[in-house]
Amino acid sequence: MAVTHSQDVVHVSTYTRGVIGPSLKMLGPVRDGGRIVTGTPPGCWGPMITPMFQGGHEVSQPVAVEGAQVGDAIALTIESCEVVSEATSSGVMTFVEGRYLGDPFVAKLCAACGTTSPPSRVEGIGDDAIRCGVCGEEVNAFRFSNGYVIVLDRENQVSLTVSADIAQRIAGQPYELAALPEASEQHSILSLARADIDGLAAHMQPFLGNIGTLPSRDIPDSHNAGDFGGFLVDAPHRYALTQQELDLHKTDGHMDTNSVRAGAILICPVKVPGGGVYMGDMHAQQGNGEIAGHATDVAGRVELRVDVIKGLALDGPILLQRLDDLPPMARPMSAAQRGHLQALAQRYGQKTIEANAPITFIGSGKTLNDATKNGLDRAAKVTGLPYDEILNRATIAGSIEISRLPGVVRVTFMCPLEILDKLGIGSLARRQYGLSE
Repeated sequence: MAVTHSQDVVHVSTYTRGVIGPSLKMLGPVRDGGRIVTGTPPGCWGPMITPMFQGGHEVSQPVAVEGAQVGDAIALTIESCEVVSEATSSGVMTFVEGRYLGDPFVAKLCAACGTTSPPSRVEGIGDDAIRCGVCGEEVNAFRFSNGYVIVLDRENQVSLTVSADIAQRIAGQPYELAALPEASEQHSILSLARADIDGLAAHMQPFLGNIGTLPSRDIPDSHNAGDFGGFLVDAPHRYALTQQELDLHKTDGHMDTNSVRAGAILICPVKVPGGGVYMGDMHAQQGNGEIAGHATDVAGRVELRVDVIKGLALDGPILLQRLDDLPPMARPMSAAQRGHLQALAQRYGQKTIEANAPITFIGSGKTLNDATKNGLDRAAKVTGLPYDEILNRATIAGSIEISRLPGVVRVTFMCPLEILDKLGIGSLARRQYGLSE
């Protein structure tokens, strides 16, 4: 990475074609304490139906952060996360056999002419609209088993799935309603016009499904996690890894965690010099668990602040959630509750009441059980608390929550502030939760 003067704000308007890692050129550097602003293209379905993409997303070009070295961490304070799309489409996926090598997200193939990752174009509307740019045959490696088109009221934060005839009309102007950034190269999923759910209303609460720092080896962006990354293990394409290599290099940026939204602080590992902050895969909404495999991917606009935390070596992300996103058992006590605690302690002669704050570790793995074990292991390793104590804390003063099937979870618990101070994140936690101690 060439050394240049740092910038207070870095604006990003260029994107990857689905692969992230140390081979990518970084923008910036942005100064420690500076900001990154970017428009983000939709993730998942658009890149999935665009054969030249070698990953399931189209994330922003990475930005180097001044002073960030391997073994540090970078805190990303998400200051705004806004939807710009007017409509999108999503649903449960199936694969078309013969149109990929091992993994349809990574190694797409035209079955007619044999071209790998071919150029393509959109002709018409529906399942057969994606055509190979080499031979002209239909080339989409994915199908909806159940899908929907949804229109979005961004001002009032509500949305509504539409009927097949409206989906067909929307497919006539897909790029305008998807509001893809100018430099985006994906096809719009609105062109497929799949509408199996008619008239379902849904709240909007946008968040980023893929955000973090670069892995230390080039891997598909959608596979930067323990569950999707498992498809890379011994795969028959150029991005194949062993399980040990995957565990070493990934940074778990693809977490589909619905509380990674405006007001949250995400603390990410630095595994390449400069960190390489990237973001994408904004969702208009999602409950606790991307159960369908995909949610409502939209174009968006994001602004965040970066702060380097020296010497905080992480394997995966730590999340300081918004107060209103915390599970109930991990919310700091109110002033009235603290008064009751003092009285309770005096009644029994208890001398101390722990000063603490909530902290969330992201865990990932092939299954939810594997992901939970991974999150608990990370929590114990980083905090120095005994593993079994983490189990107890997560049980009575925390929670385990699903972020994505098959294997991303949040492990949340109340952690002593003295430990957070030693990690260099105590001030962040105090600011986030309005703590004075």
